[in-house]
Amino acid sequence: MPDSIMDMLPTGIKTVLTKLPLGVLAQVEEIRVREGRSLEILYGGGSSFPAADGTLGNDPTCAYTPGREDCARLLDLLTRHSLYSFEEELRRGFITVAGGHRVGLVGRTVLEAGKVRLIRDVAGFNIRIARQVKGCGITILPQLLDRDLGTIHHTLIVSPPQQGKTTLIRDLIRMLSEGSSGLKGSLKVAVVDERSEIAACVRGVPTFDLGPRTDVMDGCPKAEGMMMMIRSMSPEVIAVDEIGTLQDAEAVLEAMNAGIRVIATAHGRNLQEVKNRPALKQLLEDGFFTKMVLLTRQRQSFLAAVSDLRVAKSQARAPNIASGGSPW
Repeated sequence: MPDSIMDMLPTGIKTVLTKLPLGVLAQVEEIRVREGRSLEILYGGGSSFPAADGTLGNDPTCAYTPGREDCARLLDLLTRHSLYSFEEELRRGFITVAGGHRVGLVGRTVLEAGKVRLIRDVAGFNIRIARQVKGCGITILPQLLDRDLGTIHHTLIVSPPQQGKTTLIRDLIRMLSEGSSGLKGSLKVAVVDERSEIAACVRGVPTFDLGPRTDVMDGCPKAEGMMMMIRSMSPEVIAVDEIGTLQDAEAVLEAMNAGIRVIATAHGRNLQEVKNRPALKQLLEDGFFTKMVLLTRQRQSFLAAVSDLRVAKSQARAPNIASGGSPW
């Protein structure tokens, strides 16, 4: 468990987690804290409810139960004792902390002009732990390369939540920035990191290794950030996480039309689900993305299937299994 996570937990929850078996603690992916309900952890593709003595089980009635004081203290630590300065994060429903870890928030919303202004009375937290897994994309990158031009194809990485999209795009960015066989050399990569998860910047400096030729725009809305990068940083590749709005799609198209290769992630279980989203439908149907990586999970292993989207729609082509059995 990263120290940055332990340091932000209230004493009661921290004490429970320190009693977990070391093998479990090393695999924890999410910590679910719900006021007045059982503490839950997700690890190794499954979940358990830890008791006060660190014993794991499937019965929530035996688990440690965070109280109001636990949740109030957790929110105070997350916002560094200044709730007011985190109003924007509270409006969006999550806070990104040092290390790239994202904490989702639920509670009672406060509306303004029909839109969420902030979340008040926060009573639920989902602490998602970010990890860098160098080399997880080593078998996938060669299948994404445009060898004729010495660069990468426009690539969309697709999966449901918590299937490794951000981990994979982070590793692809690093390898492109360092240079890889099949490239014309190392590439200039621009990362628009709206949620501070890809690079985990602290005061604008990435704490994850994204390679020597990568520039990061941290905490910036994707659509605006992509346009800023195009105008100011002359990138050869732009990488963004979780595109989904019409503004995102317009900015992606602008980058592609400027001769910049784009790597992006999107939520979905398959190509058809992604096509059902208005913001992405046109980009896919018009053939702007030429490669897709579909990530799935089997317990502790992740599988990546790489598809060539240039294949005619009438042809049924089985995806190429690029990677299997890797614990990332």
